[in-house]
Amino acid sequence: MVLAVVALGLFRIVLYHWRQGTVLIGVALFLAAGLRALLNDEQAGLIMIRGRGVDVLTYSAFGACMIFVAMTIEGGPLGN
Repeated sequence: MVLAVVALGLFRIVLYHWRQGTVLIGVALFLAAGLRALLNDEQAGLIMIRGRGVDVLTYSAFGACMIFVAMTIEGGPLGN
């Protein structure tokens, strides 16, 4: 699911909708954080890097940073 959202974000970036694409990648990081919090270690698969708390905190922080940068950077309307 996480890779599908990232792929959709990259597709939007290729179509010159960079802000929407970047926000989608940030959402994918939040999705990874939520899945890591809910799934046990055996089910987490490739989204498991460190301990559960560290993973959730890291994914959430990176997702928030990506969305913040996408929404505050100059150079285009919010819809593009």
